[in-house]
Amino acid sequence: MSAARTATLRDAVGLGLAVGLYGVAFGAAADAAGLDVWQALALSALMFTGASQFALVGVLGAGGSGLAAIGSALLLGTRNTVYGVRLAPLLAPRGPLRRAGAAHWVIDETTAMAVAAPDRELGRLAFWVTGATIYLGWNLTTVIGALGASGLGGTAQAALDAVVPAAFLALLWPRLHRGWPEAAVQRRVAVGGALVALLLTPVVPAGVQVVAAVVAVALAGRPRREGAR
Repeated sequence: MSAARTATLRDAVGLGLAVGLYGVAFGAAADAAGLDVWQALALSALMFTGASQFALVGVLGAGGSGLAAIGSALLLGTRNTVYGVRLAPLLAPRGPLRRAGAAHWVIDETTAMAVAAPDRELGRLAFWVTGATIYLGWNLTTVIGALGASGLGGTAQAALDAVVPAAFLALLWPRLHRGWPEAAVQRRVAVGGALVALLLTPVVPAGVQVVAAVVAVALAGRPRREGAR
């Protein structure tokens, strides 16, 4: 096995294990929002996109409507469509099952690993290994988080209200560092979304501010054309 292949496998598995642990936070957040263990697991298995899952249970937990929760999750998940367009020629999956599997595993981490690989073969390897590791870990830890949260007392249950915002901050923070691509845009998007959500929270039903913030930051983070003033 070549050194490049070994390094790709090591990085993919390492990233997958680290990200998969976030499933504990999602399982706990889902339980705090009133979902059963099987419902939390179904979301992780069928939706499998962390930001959208946290948005959905966050809106439900805040008393928002199902429509607002689904709208927030869908808006946050639209970025995966853009990733899919980028990855389609690189992965070129054959057959309906492989295409469906590849589409389901198109998330931030698999895209980053595939695009960063030195060649097409290693890009495919990075995508599938990262996706499989995260998927298995995320679903397993979702169950652990949901079961663990359901056994907590009342005071500890109340503290779970902080799980969703804490998880979002953990996902967001690395993207604000200067080493991250387009870090200035990322910071502008983060600040804009936070301001919109904070201003709307006192005056709109729960969940609506999340939808509005997603739309606002999509406009704020839109790339500028060359020569635009």
